[in-house]
Amino acid sequence: AFYQRNYIEGLFLSSGVMRNPDYTMEQMLRVVKLLREAYRFNGYIHMKAIPGASDELIAQAGRYADRMSVNLEIPSEENLKLLAPEKSYSEVFAPMRFIQQGMLESAEERKKFRSAPRFVPAGQSTQLIIGATPDSDRQILTLASALYRRPSFKRVYYSGYIPVNRGDSRLPALAAPPLVRENRLYQADWLMRFYEFKATEIVDESHPDLDLDVDPKMGWALRHPEFFPVDVNSAPYEMILRVPGIGVKSAKLIVVSRRYGRLSIPQLKKIGVVMKRAQYFIVNRELPMQTVNELTPQYVRRQVTQKQKNRAAELLQYAIEWGE
Repeated sequence: AFYQRNYIEGLFLSSGVMRNPDYTMEQMLRVVKLLREAYRFNGYIHMKAIPGASDELIAQAGRYADRMSVNLEIPSEENLKLLAPEKSYSEVFAPMRFIQQGMLESAEERKKFRSAPRFVPAGQSTQLIIGATPDSDRQILTLASALYRRPSFKRVYYSGYIPVNRGDSRLPALAAPPLVRENRLYQADWLMRFYEFKATEIVDESHPDLDLDVDPKMGWALRHPEFFPVDVNSAPYEMILRVPGIGVKSAKLIVVSRRYGRLSIPQLKKIGVVMKRAQYFIVNRELPMQTVNELTPQYVRRQVTQKQKNRAAELLQYAIEWGE
């Protein structure tokens, strides 16, 4: 009914394990078949694949679902065994490999026959729980980077650990979910997927965890002032993309727009450049020659974090006044 009224365009079909993996997968398969065949639901379906379920059941599900996901949950096998001794990475990676093979075979079939059925056309994804184990951000992003190198992999989701069972000594006693860390991981993930960053550039041995006070792109720029300042009127796209405050769309517009003349500060703002962050890392005739190298990374960091605190205070005050 919601689909017919245009209230929804897609759904996520998931389940905990009932009885055993095959039984659970059979029940989910019944639902997705009912949606597609009986109710003619042509919207987007993201369906969970249950580790341990037979290849045959996953193969059937893949012909009805747009995307499938197998959740790794814990970023390292060592800690997975600690929290869930009955589970193993091999059990989780097996359906991932099967889905990938099915997608590759489907793509080859569709090259020969356009009417060949699709198999998981929107690719596969997974989820990692953040904060339940001592795994570092370096371990998490290295794993995510390896997954993204697989041709079938489209998304890694990060979910902050929410304490529920406080009686288990194996689990950390967190006062609240690590939401800021979760957000920083999503930002770092975005850098790997769209900004041409490698995981080893974002986190390394000397910086195994992301800076919670500044976003990962700003963190990288402050650790590598030798790459700055960047002249937006002549630098290559790849370097402009690494300037804090400049996004993918803005970087592309800069490269196109500068063909017609030098870009001014008002033009950069109009393009979408966030000058509050970018001003420390670019050179322009209208800007004073005080970039991260003259001011020092420590000074820029203080300026950026103070502006963030001021903005947060303004929003809080606005919320209080609005509430009154």
